[in-house]
Amino acid sequence: MEINNNTIVKDTDPKVREKSFPVALPLSHEDRETLESMLIYVKESIIPEIAEAKDLRPAVGISAIQIGIPKHLIAISLTDYDKNDKEIHYEFALVNPKIISSSVQPAYLEGGEGCLSVQETHQGYVVRSARVKVEAYDMLQDKYITIKANGYLAIVLQHEIDHLSGVLFYDHINKEEPFKKIEGALVI
Repeated sequence: MEINNNTIVKDTDPKVREKSFPVALPLSHEDRETLESMLIYVKESIIPEIAEAKDLRPAVGISAIQIGIPKHLIAISLTDYDKNDKEIHYEFALVNPKIISSSVQPAYLEGGEGCLSVQETHQGYVVRSARVKVEAYDMLQDKYITIKANGYLAIVLQHEIDHLSGVLFYDHINKEEPFKKIEGALVI
């Protein structure tokens, strides 16, 4: 399956708001191919030459509903830094991801969030949990895993898991005060 900017379901299409469904394991050939294509998209989207040639918008994550498939499949590939400023690369091809716990401490990206399905700019803080624990089957490791995520990875996981319920990032923005400072928040 070839995914590019033209095949991404935009927020003007009600399909992106549909609720997705859990996926049976072991993965079918079709589901495996879909998840592989999603991961390829995210990895290639940040390589300028490939992104331009294939018409890819830069991304760190994608969910299956964004390509019109209402299934609990998400792919993430991102680089972040630990508390010692050491680079860490995360890569997941998750099936049936579920947030099982989250911190009380809020967090948000200072520059706001973006989304492959959203072409218009929506300014404001997207307040999420600073830390989450996610359980899922990871196709890359071929096993069930628990991800203890904080900071940027936690935000990306929440963003993608929101898609499974038809929720978009701008649904979280305070409409009256989009840039309201959040007491005690982790600002990234």
